[in-house]
Amino acid sequence: MKKQIYLKDTKIAERYDTHRITIWRWVKEGNFPAPVRLSPGCTRWLLNEIEDWEKDKMISRGKIE
Repeated sequence: MKKQIYLKDTKIAERYDTHRITIWRWVKEGNFPAPVRLSPGCTRWLLNEIEDWEKDKMISRGKIE
């Protein structure tokens, strides 16, 4: 089984050169994968879901097949 990698909102914001609040807004608007709540006060995103989302965006823009 492949190891799951979890990312904080700060790491995702860094990945897209934006503010962490923007990531949460994207989630609220339905434009970004929802995070996983690991425990109270600990919310993370699965890297593989982020990578799948990126791939879908590239496909929809005709950048890859």
